[in-house]
Amino acid sequence: MSTSLSGLRSDTGLRSDTGLYSDEAAQVIRDDEEYVFHSWSAQRNRKPIAVAGAEGSWYWDYEGRRYLDLASQLVYTNVGHQHPRLVNAIIEQAKTLCTIAPSFANDRRGEAARLILKHAPTGLKQVFFTNGGAEANENAIRLARLHTGRNKILVAYRSYHGATGGAITLTGDPRRWPSEPGMPGIVRFFGPYAYRSAFGARSQQEECARSLAHLEEVLALEGPEYVAAVLLEPVVGTNGILVPPDGYLEGVRDLCDRYGILMIDDEVMAGFGRCGEWFAVDRWRVRPDLITFAKGVNSGYVPLGGVIISEAVASTFAEVSYPGGLTYSGHPLACAAAVASIGLFEDEGLVERSRRLGEEILGPELEAIAQRHPSVGEVRGLGCFWAIELVTDRGTREPLVPFNAKGADAQPMSTVVKAALDEGVSVFSNFNRLHVLPPLTIAEDDLRFGLDVIDRALSVADQLAASR
Repeated sequence: MSTSLSGLRSDTGLRSDTGLYSDEAAQVIRDDEEYVFHSWSAQRNRKPIAVAGAEGSWYWDYEGRRYLDLASQLVYTNVGHQHPRLVNAIIEQAKTLCTIAPSFANDRRGEAARLILKHAPTGLKQVFFTNGGAEANENAIRLARLHTGRNKILVAYRSYHGATGGAITLTGDPRRWPSEPGMPGIVRFFGPYAYRSAFGARSQQEECARSLAHLEEVLALEGPEYVAAVLLEPVVGTNGILVPPDGYLEGVRDLCDRYGILMIDDEVMAGFGRCGEWFAVDRWRVRPDLITFAKGVNSGYVPLGGVIISEAVASTFAEVSYPGGLTYSGHPLACAAAVASIGLFEDEGLVERSRRLGEEILGPELEAIAQRHPSVGEVRGLGCFWAIELVTDRGTREPLVPFNAKGADAQPMSTVVKAALDEGVSVFSNFNRLHVLPPLTIAEDDLRFGLDVIDRALSVADQLAASR
């Protein structure tokens, strides 16, 4: 996974190996490069931006260069940076009680769980708190296996569920390859992706029907009586912002009900307003048995994730201990931030605002941009959750860079991302896609500025596509 924050600098072209930073920035970068081991990176190849501060939808470096954060960092600053309501909630909680073990009752922990359940689909009863999304998915499959007495978990290709030992096995993209063999009992299937249909579908309706038929065939071949759960992202995130056709999630729910299988909904990225709903499944009125969450629940101000558990699954452990736990489960500082964030969502209508930004600005503007650029094969998304898929040819749909491209093969995407960053806009990229993922609180003028910069950066993509 790559973002615009890696290997790029401001329009001055300064890099950590030039020695031209201010003394303070240079020390920050030296410490980072010498002492910090970074994820998903070759350690010697990193040339990071030294971030001095952030506010709202912007962050800035030590030279005062500002960047519009259209990546929401790693798609989690749903309420933007340094929101005073969340900052004050953390400060006030720290004055009262910084930490307490999970076995104790805590006011903020209980309130956070109650508010999360208030906005979750009906029939969900309790919340198990974790420190992030990967741990949430690990515990969700453990709950499913213990509840059903079955072992197999069906997961989709083109998915991401985390990087811990079990969660990376659940992941359906190349990030899992170096960690294999992984946890046993994981079976993969193809989810819907109409633009590059695995089933030769010519419409969204065909893609839906054929995807569901494929999933049912996989179940038959694996023995549905051995399958504990189907785990999926309701709207696939880093693997392309793949919005399912209407009827697909309902069809998965029906298959799970038919065979006594649990449906696990990974809302780590798609939840808490990102898709213009409290939870993305709300758009299709589907009730999963388990929902995993993190990121947008408190915009990452203090790490927090969790599993929302149905009444049926929770009842399995009413008299029998659940054999799992985490030292920092439901950390008071994290839960205080979640309580403040949910209150902010309610008071300022951020879910509705996300939906409106998607319908009135992001969707129409990105479609108009696509018409101007032959390198754009498709744009797709909901709310504040969009992807621009770049191709060398619209007819063949050949990706601008090959699947899982590295080094020189991936350079075209890096060049496009840098073109945006040089104009002060930070975007998220993965494979041959630019992802547009602004905070839900972004000012409309800032959003339009960011889209104008992306429009200009795509002219670079057009040139690169024409030369390949």
